[in-house]
Amino acid sequence: MGVKDHSPSVASVPADLVIVANRLPVDRITGPDGEPMWRASPGGLVTAIEPVLRANRGVWIGWPGAVTGAVTGGSEAGMEPFEHEGLQLDPIALSAEEIEGFYEGFSNATLWPLYHDVVAKPEFHREWWEAYVAVNRRFAEHAADRAAKNAMVWVHDYQLQLVPQMLRELRPDLRIGFFLHIPFPPAELFQQLPWRRQILEGLLGADLVGFQLPGGAQNFVRLVRQRVGHKTHRDLVYLPDGRTVRAAAFPISIDVDNFEELARKPEVIARAKEIRDALGNPRKVLLGVDRLDYTKGIHARLRAFGELVAAGELDVEEAVFVQVATPSRERVEQYRVLRDDLDRLVGRINGDYGRIGSPAISYLHASYPREEMAALYRAADVMVVTPYRDGMNLVAKEYVACRYNDDGALILSEFAGAAYELRQAWLVNPYDLNGVKDAIREALHADEKDLARRMRTMRKTIKAADITAWARSFLEEMDIVRSAHGKALLPADKT
Repeated sequence: MGVKDHSPSVASVPADLVIVANRLPVDRITGPDGEPMWRASPGGLVTAIEPVLRANRGVWIGWPGAVTGAVTGGSEAGMEPFEHEGLQLDPIALSAEEIEGFYEGFSNATLWPLYHDVVAKPEFHREWWEAYVAVNRRFAEHAADRAAKNAMVWVHDYQLQLVPQMLRELRPDLRIGFFLHIPFPPAELFQQLPWRRQILEGLLGADLVGFQLPGGAQNFVRLVRQRVGHKTHRDLVYLPDGRTVRAAAFPISIDVDNFEELARKPEVIARAKEIRDALGNPRKVLLGVDRLDYTKGIHARLRAFGELVAAGELDVEEAVFVQVATPSRERVEQYRVLRDDLDRLVGRINGDYGRIGSPAISYLHASYPREEMAALYRAADVMVVTPYRDGMNLVAKEYVACRYNDDGALILSEFAGAAYELRQAWLVNPYDLNGVKDAIREALHADEKDLARRMRTMRKTIKAADITAWARSFLEEMDIVRSAHGKALLPADKT
């Protein structure tokens, strides 16, 4: 439900827990009467953090998504702290120039490709770096102003890697945690970055640096030892000022129970049947769901499917592929090129092999609400997730959560973080088209017992490590770090 954005501002009272992320957990939308409103953003992060945020008089600092004019002192009219459904939110204003340099530039044209195995060539521009530094400093100053004495500040993701050290210099009393939601690259790639030392030192401002996988934590510690010169031992970094920084893996997850509950709703079950009816009731439905991004391997999976159709191994009246590609960063040239390439590929496959009323691929360049996504997950016999590199890939876990009958098959790239947990999926190398084709063949022809065994084990895995367990494990570790600095964040009976 939306809330009008002219609701009274909340007082900027000191908070015991401060979440700092590039985006607020709400989106600004236009209501039925034309007035601007706030609506909760999709995603499990806020679901996991919300209870502890409320219990600790917490505040969430982030950009609300709107382009603003000139920014003075990090704020402007209409950008005051406010409350949304009981959450205290504090917006950071960004101008169009800052979005271009900090977000579209350094974050998404420099760091994003570099951290994703240079699937696309990263660009290095000094003016983008200057914008990144300036915006990170604004976030750090804002967090310093909102944090109570000895508070905990949890900083999120690659857009804000300088914030921990900047915040440490402003408020040495704080306990600071950082979590990187995307992969952290090996030394051979990270060393390309002209500002590699500054990024490493920025992260070392935190007491705890979290990564999706152990390999990311190991890469970070190795780089700190090699490039900054600090003493390290296993997952610990020893700083000259006496502080110790820990780098560890905290694989993120989803709200499993919520997705399963959604998938069991009668209206979602009915919608899943409608989807299959609209597709012509094929024997098998394959599904891909991704943000439109060159790291996701969409082109590879559609090409593999197209080759199976071309070879006569699949008939479009018996097997269809539904690909949802959510619009993303459409102002960035690489993303426009990707969309054009996919449009041409889908058009060629459908033109060559589709029939009237039976396209080989149903390609949807749009975003959908959670209910529709759950219906798509229920409608699909095979989920195909083939990123060239992914920090985790929560779509794979969402599909598994929705398969409460222990049916369906998951084809998963071995380069997705989720592959380290979902070992019962058909694991593939997305660069190996023949291997992807083999996995599609096997998944489509697997017997029900094999499918049930695989899915049952994967569902057990994600239920044991859901989004709440992820947040709790990180905050419990931070409680250990802050034990000498005041009360714990989590109630004693739950830690």
